[in-house]
Order: sequence, then structure tokens, then C-alpha cells
Amino acid sequence: MTDAPHTGTIPSRDIGDARRPGSTTCPYCGVGCGVRVTLDGDTISAVAGEERHPANQGRLCVKGSALHETLGQSGRLLEPRVDGHTVGWGTALDQVASRLRAIQNAHGPASVAGYLSGQLLTEDYYVANKLFKGFLGPPHLDTNSRLCMASAVAAYKRSFGADAVPCCYEDLEQAELVVLAGSNLAWNHPVLYQRLKAAKARNPLMRVVVIDPRVTDSCDIADLYLGIAPGSDARLFNGLLAFMQRTHRVDHTYLARHTEGFEETLDAVFEDDTTLEAIAAECDLDTERLETFYYWFATHLHVVTLYSQGINQSSSGTDKCQAIINCHLAGGKLGLPGAGPFSITGQPNAMGGREVGGLANQLAAHMDYHTPGAIERVSAFWQSDALPTAPGYKAIELFDAIERGEILAVWIMATNPVVSLPDAARIKRLLAECPLVIVSECMANAEILDVADIVLPATGWSEKDGTVTNSERCISRQRGLLPAPGEARHDWQIMTDVACRLGFAEAFDYAHPAEIFDEHARLSGLDNDRAHGDWRVFDISGLGGLDREAYDALAPIRWPVNAAHPEGTDRLFADGRFPTASGRARLLPVRPQAPQQALSASRPLRLNTGRVRDQWHTMTRTARSARLMNHRAEPFVELHPEDAAVAGIQEGRLVALTGAGGQYLGRARLKRGQRRGEAFVPMHWNNAFSGRARANVLIAPIVDAISGQPESKHGAVGVQPLPHGWEATLIVAGALAESITPTEGCAYWSRIPMEHALRWQLAGQPETRARDWMAWIKRTLPGPISQWSTDDARGRLRASGLIEGRLQWWLMVGPPAELPSLNWLDACFSPTDDVPLDAATRRRILAGAASGAVDEGPVVCSCHQVGQYAIQAAIRDGHRSVEALGAKLACGTQCGSCQPELKALLEEVCDHVEL
Repeated sequence: MTDAPHTGTIPSRDIGDARRPGSTTCPYCGVGCGVRVTLDGDTISAVAGEERHPANQGRLCVKGSALHETLGQSGRLLEPRVDGHTVGWGTALDQVASRLRAIQNAHGPASVAGYLSGQLLTEDYYVANKLFKGFLGPPHLDTNSRLCMASAVAAYKRSFGADAVPCCYEDLEQAELVVLAGSNLAWNHPVLYQRLKAAKARNPLMRVVVIDPRVTDSCDIADLYLGIAPGSDARLFNGLLAFMQRTHRVDHTYLARHTEGFEETLDAVFEDDTTLEAIAAECDLDTERLETFYYWFATHLHVVTLYSQGINQSSSGTDKCQAIINCHLAGGKLGLPGAGPFSITGQPNAMGGREVGGLANQLAAHMDYHTPGAIERVSAFWQSDALPTAPGYKAIELFDAIERGEILAVWIMATNPVVSLPDAARIKRLLAECPLVIVSECMANAEILDVADIVLPATGWSEKDGTVTNSERCISRQRGLLPAPGEARHDWQIMTDVACRLGFAEAFDYAHPAEIFDEHARLSGLDNDRAHGDWRVFDISGLGGLDREAYDALAPIRWPVNAAHPEGTDRLFADGRFPTASGRARLLPVRPQAPQQALSASRPLRLNTGRVRDQWHTMTRTARSARLMNHRAEPFVELHPEDAAVAGIQEGRLVALTGAGGQYLGRARLKRGQRRGEAFVPMHWNNAFSGRARANVLIAPIVDAISGQPESKHGAVGVQPLPHGWEATLIVAGALAESITPTEGCAYWSRIPMEHALRWQLAGQPETRARDWMAWIKRTLPGPISQWSTDDARGRLRASGLIEGRLQWWLMVGPPAELPSLNWLDACFSPTDDVPLDAATRRRILAGAASGAVDEGPVVCSCHQVGQYAIQAAIRDGHRSVEALGAKLACGTQCGSCQPELKALLEEVCDHVEL
């Protein structure tokens, strides 16, 4: 075929020159915040929280408030590539279709697979599921939601008969008791945390319990903290069920009317010693604190247990979720305002992907392969006889099949498995050997591109047009407000074009996402009759038939949305009816299991992985905002001070963790809130930003047998100081960022975007201790050395290079602890200032600050770029509350995410000053 334009392309909106706001949805976490944007031509100049959106009611976290800072064509994929060569769309699509067909003709339908992402819109997801399962025929289509939500999904389906979150966000505000289990809500879902914090301030009787091995910022509002031993969650909640039974706090009326399986479940609980002392010992908790939690849960009706990856990411994650659900069912704490087991989603459209069948064990529209009549129903609706008859491989199994040569082609969309999957180095290696890897991606620095045979440039946030579903089942519009950059196309359009080339044009005759959404909505209501007992909770048939104008104007709404619930549904199961064969919810026996990744003499530390406040996934977008890099600029390893002392590690020292599949390098952060014998690392860093900082190389590919979710919270690692000969900081002008790679001879490096420049933190191999820096500068950096100073006795050097009075690079050899204030130095690289630096500024370059400038220290408040030293100084000057610090410095006054850190600094400083 020729490279003719796609005939179904949506024309870009006539934005014009006038400033006008637009409404869309944030592309980060599962809170699903509404975003109000201000457009200047083809640029988004500002963002704010959408006050009318039920999820955030005008709030935004720091990541959401920086969305406009992550846009622009720089760093985007702009053209298709085949085998490393830039081609036109016609050639790229022809190659995708012909290579997929050739592999299937030679090896059968199941020789190809797809791996999707919760970053896709529902319409993209729907087309992918239909193309693979409905027409290409393989069952092997899974999604990165397998890594975060699969255990919660499996437990909901076992208990309720459906992947149906029963709660809504208002329940957090109406509860008497909120239990945060395995969820650092303050960092991972900041807007919900702020809503909960505000509700607690309004209702002094509300209690919050935090259950987490680490003392996190979420503990700031906790009335009770349980620093549980990793992996003991099922034992904790089984003990709670036993306590409810012993103290006569079980709701036998609810159990008799609406549930089944209680007696068998209770029998399994009492197979173990359920005394408070035994459970406290196994969970490593204080007995009195444990009893307090049990008493609070048992004696309150309006209880919400909010749980996330700390529960899910386990080899027994489904059972842990089940243990929580069992307690809620036993107490009748479900279907009421302010009550229910609430799994909080990690990605913006993880739920939307599950709605359309994006998991390998799903078919479509919440129908599974074993759902009576589902295969026939979907086949008839899609008018296809190619549907598989059994589930496909889940994520880890899928990549295992690639390694075996069973799957020979994989199409990966909007996700980066060479960073996010366990044993990540192995994943990259096996993909490099796979005969055909197709990647749809929007960012040019995604590490998955290293192993791609065909690269397809996709649209991203602000360009994509469709819907997403958040953690409370709320469907929202993510609107296309800007034209696509370069040759980028929407994912659904790319797949539609491939489908046409494969001979499926009639089934994929879409010209607009509204048409896809309509088909999805109609399928959800097909043969879904609650009156006859065979029904599905997910039903958005009431949204079918929307024309483009009505679709574009669609307001946020929680499903189900149908004839019975035309305005949507806040919470589920209020009538005690469930979509199971008996119409009852099920309690199931849970027998606690220990983590499967074994500790040893060489790997004695239990590893926990997770997010940091200001970054998202693999940082390809958030790292484009310089202020989001300031809070945690480098990869790190969090250790208890006593563990660090045993290993000979000091604060800020470079360390190496060794795990199942390799090493992770980062800086030590010593925290007493970190349990002894354990370590924490962030999941975000990868080879685009640091050498050997992929957290998932440390995790073995061990999964929950029911859900297939990896055990990402329970690695086994050893730690030691990283030997190195020197440390250096290099800052280069933004225009030089792509042309300078200073990592030769480095044991460690980290690449840190700044507003006007690019910063490198470097550490040399031990044998490079006596490096000739002047020779290295001449070999590596442009132009002459304009000024320098040395301290040979201490091995220190500072130097800079200016061309025509403009700063090109700045180098400091010495530990990062000696760095000056970097904000002033970054401003000296500003490309918008055409005036050469004056003599006074040039003299101050080596010092890294203007005369009299004050170093504010590490950034605490990312919204207003307020540093730790400035905050500590203000506290010493008498500003001794969060409110007073906000009035003085503005910190904590915007998104509020830094308020727990402000409180920690207040306590630290006030402990050392006379009040």
C-alpha cells in the first residue's frame, strides 16, 4: 500500500488564537482527577483542578499541576520506524500486518500476543481486545494492570462474582474508621489523601489506621500505626475475623441473608493460634495496639478498608484481599455509606481496560471465557468465528512463552516491560531475541524501544480523545485538546488500519472514538438481565447511542449506567444481591503464606518497592518537568540506620543492592521509619535516567497462583557500599544534552533534567581515582576551559566553560554534599537570555551562587520550590506550624503533598530549639 493519509483521522480542533479553557482528565494515578486547561493556540499554558469533577473537586497533586510542563515535541516519537529506519505510515502498517500474518500462517493464531497498559484509553483498549481475541484469534492479550490490580480483581470476583469495587470516594469522607492497608495514600493518591485529611478535620470522631511496614507520610493523619512485618497481612485479618467471632461482633443476620461460606472460612481461621499474643508475635506488632485496631474495626459499622499494592503485590495477594473482604462481609460492613473493602487503583485506566476484557483471562465487557454463553454472545456481536475458547497467558507467563519460542510476535502498547516486569534484565534479553516486537509509544526515551523491530508513534495526553474509568467506577472524558505532533496517531486508529490490511475492514469501520464507545456500551448490556439472575454488574448500556456531540459533552458518571440507573450508581450491593450463581456473596477460607522469595546469608534484607511522590511509572513524562525532579533527584535505597551501620554505609553514600537478576545502584537514605532487616527502593528509575537503577531486576518472577500478579513487595537483597574512585557533578546547557555522554569509566551515573540545563551525577570506577580531569574536559566537553580552581590535597576541582559569554558547562569534582545552590546556577544556562553573562556573574560561576545568595537546600515543596534549609530557618525564626510556614514561604499551600514532611521538619527542629 501507499503512504496515503489515514481516511478516518479526526481533524484537529479549531483552537484559534483566543485563550479558552478545556476540560479533560489527568493521565496519572487511578484517582481520575478532572483537569481544567488553558489553551494558547496549540499550547497548554496552564492547568488547574476541575471543580465540577466528583473525584477531585478542584484539587490537583503536584504531578497533575505540572502536566503542562511535560508537553512539547522535544523527546517525542514523531515518525514510524521499521528495523531502525524511518518510514512512512503505509510502509509501517503494511509491515505490521504482513509480519503478523506470516507468523500466524506458519505457527498458528496463538503465536502472536499483545501486552497493553492502563495508560491506554478505553476506546484504544476495546479495539485492541477485539482485534486480538476477536479476529486474530490468540487469547494471549494481557496488560500491565496484571502487575498492580490482578489480585484485587480476583478476590472481588471470587467473593462478589464480579470485578466490582463496591465503594465511592464519598465513603472515605462518611466513614467512622478508615483503614489504609498497604497504601501510602499521601504519595500515591495525594488528592484522595487530602480529601480524607479534610474529612477527618471536619469530624474529630473519625479514626484512621495505617498498616504498613514503613512509616510513610500517610501516617501523618493516623490515630494508630501498625508497622506490620512484610507478608503477614492475611494473618492480621484472619485474626481480626477471629476477634469479631470471639467478641460477638459478627453480623449473623447479614451473613444468613446475603452470604455463604462463613463456617468453612472460620474453620480455616481457627486452624492457627488466634490469640492476640500469637498474632502480634507473627505480625511483629505490639499486642495492645493490635487489640485497639481489632476493637475499632469490630465496633464500628461504617468502616472503609482502602488497600493497594502492599496487599496486592504478593505471591498470596488474592488471599490477602480475600481476608479483608471476609472481615467486611462478616460484619455487614458493605453496601452502606462509609463502608466497604475498597481497592485503590494504580493507573488512570486500569479499570477501563478490565471493562473491555484487557486481561488474558477475560473475554469482553466483564464476561469471562467460563461465563455461560459468553463466547457465543461476543462472537455473534462481533460477527467473528475466531474467538479463542480458553484464557491466554498472564503477563509473566506470556513473556515466558516468548522465551520458549512459543510466542514469536508481541505488540506492546504504552508500557515498558523491560523496566516494570520482575527480572527486568531477562525480559529485555528475551525481547531482543523475539522475532517480532512491535511497540506503540509516544516518548523517544522509553527503554522498550531498544528491542523494538517496528516502532509506531502514538499520541499522548492532551492529544488522545476518549474515556477512562477511575477507582470508584467513574467514567470520565479525556479530551483531545491539541493536534498530534509529527506523524503520531491515536492507538485505536493504528490498530484499525492494521485490521483493514488484515482483511477485517468491515468490523473495524471506525471514524471516531464515539463509535467505539457506543459499541462497547451496547455490548455491556447485551443479554444482561438482572431479573433472571444471570446478570453482570458492569453495564453502561445507558450510555449507548451517544452522538459525537453528546459523547464529547459526557459528564463524569459511575457505572452501572442503564435503564435502572440512568444517572449512574454511587455504591454497589446495597440490596445485598450479588451476581453469583446463588445471588450471595462468598466468604472463602484463607490460609496465610509467607513470601516466596527466600532470604539468605548473602541476601538478608527484605526488599519493598514502590512509588515516590513526584514521579510516575518510568519517568518518561514526569521527568520532563524540572521541578518534579527536585524532590528525589536520584535513585535511592532507604535503610534503617542500624542496618546501614552494620554494612558500613553512611547517609548519602552510594550503595549497591544485589538481588535475583542483577544490581541496583542508588544513594543511601537512612530512616528510622524503615523496619530493621528491610529496604525500600523506588520503581521509577531506568536506563534513560540512571545506570543500573531498575528496581525490578531485584525481583524474582514469582506470582500469585490465582491472579498471576508478581510478588514485587517481597524481594530478597544484599547491600554494600559501592566502591568508587571519585564523585562529580556535571551540568551542561540544554542544547548540548544529546551530544554529551560523560559516563565512560563510571561506576554510577544519574541523569537529572533541570529547567535550563541537564545535570549529571557521576562516580568513577575505583581504579580511576587519579583521573586527569583537564584532559577529560578537553576530550569530553566543548570549547575552552574558561575558569577553574583545584584543591589537589582533597581531590576537589571546579571548572566551567563559556562561549561568547554564555555558560556551556559547569563541573564540580567532589561529593554532592558540597554542591552549592543549583537554582541560581541553572538560571545561568537560560537559553532565553541573549545577553552574555556579566563579569560579576562570571566570577560567581565557580561558587555556584550570586554574592549573598542563600542555599535553600533539598526541595520539600515541589509546587513552590521551597527547600529544606529555608523551612528549617523559618521554624527557628518562630514559624512553628504548617500554617505559619505556608504564610511565610507558601510551602504546603497548593497540593498539600508536602505537609507531612513539613510536620516532620517542625518536630525535628523544635526538638533542638528552646520553645
